[in-house]
Amino acid sequence: MKAYIEKNRERFFDELFSLLRIPSISSSSEHKGDMYKCAQRLAELLREAGADEADVFETTGHPVVFGSRKVEGAVGTVLVYGHYDVQPVDPLELWKSDPFEPQIRDGAIYARGANDDKGQLFMHLKAFEYLVREGGLKHNVKFIFEGEEEIGSPSLAAWAKDHREMLAADVILVSDTTMISEEVPSINCGMRGLSYVEVKVTGPDKDLHSGHYGGAVANPINVLCEMIASLIDKDGKVTVKGFYDDVVELSEEDRAQLARAPFDLQEYKKFLDIDDVRGEKGYTTLERTGIRPCLDVNGIWGGFTGEGAKTVLPSEAHAKISMRLVPNQDSATISRLFCEHFKAIAPACVKVEVTPHHGGDGFLIPISSKAYQAASRAMTEVYGIEPVPSRGGGSIPILADLQRILGIDPLLMGFGLERDTIHSPNESYLLKQLFAGMESIALFYQYYR
Repeated sequence: MKAYIEKNRERFFDELFSLLRIPSISSSSEHKGDMYKCAQRLAELLREAGADEADVFETTGHPVVFGSRKVEGAVGTVLVYGHYDVQPVDPLELWKSDPFEPQIRDGAIYARGANDDKGQLFMHLKAFEYLVREGGLKHNVKFIFEGEEEIGSPSLAAWAKDHREMLAADVILVSDTTMISEEVPSINCGMRGLSYVEVKVTGPDKDLHSGHYGGAVANPINVLCEMIASLIDKDGKVTVKGFYDDVVELSEEDRAQLARAPFDLQEYKKFLDIDDVRGEKGYTTLERTGIRPCLDVNGIWGGFTGEGAKTVLPSEAHAKISMRLVPNQDSATISRLFCEHFKAIAPACVKVEVTPHHGGDGFLIPISSKAYQAASRAMTEVYGIEPVPSRGGGSIPILADLQRILGIDPLLMGFGLERDTIHSPNESYLLKQLFAGMESIALFYQYYR
């Protein structure tokens, strides 16, 4: 495929950039029109690549793009999943270039969605196009691109249930994850689930003068900080009652297999500009982000935060909290347990509200599967080294739903790198990873039988 990529390189950039220029921010209502615009553009690109059909379907939220091509005497059916929605770009002032005007510099594409996930789903379009035009496609291929992954895919599971027969396949092929490094490719065998909640702590019914009332009336921000601090103990374990009840401890053999992944703690700390790491006692850094659950505060606010001083004792304090879960933990159960626990630890001087947001379960796939073995063989050929099995610390909640609804496993064949800073300013995607991904995906179809 190298020659095909070289011949069509500039066209590929033009097509990918046409997607990256669309600000398809799913969390913002002002970009609703952009969601449809991006979906329609994807449908066009699918048809141009060789799909027999490609349409935009309504859901209760943002639209879904579905396309397919049937092959006579097909050796199997592959369902390709991706998402075209992107994260907000704030803080905009930290971007070195317009996040929705892609630029190529230092061997990478810079733009919001360059990696996550427009760049990665684009690899599948071009690998598919190559196989169609060169007569090498031996599988039925179906594509499902959603516009809500970044907000928890609230509409896709119901849509998938209603279109179960249309989506029937043998495997779900996904590129929406990272590799260990450019030199050490890896394939994710599982991902963590997610429970996301918002909490509100209310004290007095109005903001108060901190001189008149300070020291006599509970400050909701102080109380919220105390409550949050109590959620993790000195050993790094979450204190929510029942949180670990369904966590399955990995065997020493499984931990040894995951430990094959090369990891330099000093380089890790240098990359993040930190002096030390922190986490659950008894586990390595990679295990903490792959096989163990955790709890983190994602945002906290209240009171006066403007320029200058205002001596106020605030009426309210708020926080957003995410819990990453491991397979066998149920996100709805964890959300309920957190709600019960947080209300139970609240002192009588405040009132507490907990609002669950989106969530989803984690999943695992066996490395002995035909799909994993085909992906491993393909990536070995492209990178010159056998990929290492790994566990993803992030979450793609809808994949566990699709696994359950369709009765097939996802295969996470991702090509992103930590350097790509997805969800942050200056998101990027290395060109060599973009092209290596196309080659690997094309070879996957050759070896998946």
